[in-house]
Amino acid sequence: MSALFDRALLLAEQGRFEMAEAEVRRHLAEVPDHAFGHALLALCLITRESWGEATTEAQQAIALQPDLAFAHFIQARVLRGRNRTDEALATVMEAIRIDGCDADFFWLLGALKADVGAWAQALEAAERGLQVDAEHVDCANLRALALVHLGRRGEAGQALDAALSKDPENSTTHANVGWTRLHESRPREALESFREALRLDPENEWARAGIVEALKARNPVYGLLLRYFLWMSRLGHNTRWGIVVGGYLGYRLLAAVEQANPAIAPATFALRVFYVGFVFLSWTAQPLFNLLLRLNRFGRLALSEEQVRASNWVGAVAGLVVAGVAACLVRGFDGPPLLGLFTAAGLLIPTAATFNCHEGWPRRTMAWITVVIGLSGLGLFVESLMPEQVSGRWWVLDSLVAAMTLVFIAGAITAPWVANLLTSRRPRR
Repeated sequence: MSALFDRALLLAEQGRFEMAEAEVRRHLAEVPDHAFGHALLALCLITRESWGEATTEAQQAIALQPDLAFAHFIQARVLRGRNRTDEALATVMEAIRIDGCDADFFWLLGALKADVGAWAQALEAAERGLQVDAEHVDCANLRALALVHLGRRGEAGQALDAALSKDPENSTTHANVGWTRLHESRPREALESFREALRLDPENEWARAGIVEALKARNPVYGLLLRYFLWMSRLGHNTRWGIVVGGYLGYRLLAAVEQANPAIAPATFALRVFYVGFVFLSWTAQPLFNLLLRLNRFGRLALSEEQVRASNWVGAVAGLVVAGVAACLVRGFDGPPLLGLFTAAGLLIPTAATFNCHEGWPRRTMAWITVVIGLSGLGLFVESLMPEQVSGRWWVLDSLVAAMTLVFIAGAITAPWVANLLTSRRPRR
């Protein structure tokens, strides 16, 4: 083994991947057929998300030494980063088949199971990793996270306490403690854990996201919504869809009952208004409360550029809704003011959903849907401002208005359903 490779390996173990990459490239220039060197280079490339080159290096490592478990492990990590979960699972299982005595392999297996919400299997993988290495902090963290999602928060707390006793300077463990406390509706204590995690590692994205949620959870309205979001995150994919569909069917049932029994209309109408309001808040609460968080000195620093951008767009649409309500109160709930209000309200969920989608084709698709809904609504609003003698002169204009009305109504109604589908899709890289 060359001194260059030994130095690259040491730098990688210290987390100094940029320097490790330079050293391992120099090593491979001298020893181009070193499989472990190509695998290590792929690991360095993962850290800067150079997926194409990382894939090539990992594949070359496997081609040079097919029985090198580490090469299969790195290939699985590359595939995970490229959102190719099925291929990554098959690859990490091959690494475990070659060498079943490496806790890192079981951690990756568990992480892949967690990515698809298979928390029971993630827990099993983490515990198998801890059987191999009882001191493995990543497996301990994964086990605690799985226990939280399985509703076993007491055991999760004990697991995290044990992990902290082994490595009190581990930023990820402190972040997981914070998320566990959020699941327990203890935002102030969660905030302390997230701050400690960021003190130890200012680049910890998991902790940064947590601190944003903890700050917003101090608001009682958002605190209730966060409980709902976290509860939904603990459910399986099919169960979540069952709740969404069940809520809509319940809304339709209430409407039917109200029509058949006018005497109970006030109660059923109030329930339907609550449902519609809850649906709107479930989509828009995060960016809207992020907008409020920007008034907080510390919260402003915790928000990512993406969250700031989303809050700007959703806040602008919400401002149009408020302007529409004000116009209706002044001019009456009819004509252009009411149409403007409906247009802005119809854009709220699609706009928020666009930023909830992963970057790539899901976000582009949702963005185009939002644009089409917005243009249709804007066209109807402009047409409503025309004098009757102009708007009724051409049959082509009447046909265009009918088409825009259909597109706008259909788009506004189906947008939440399409958004639910798109937000669950991770584009392959």
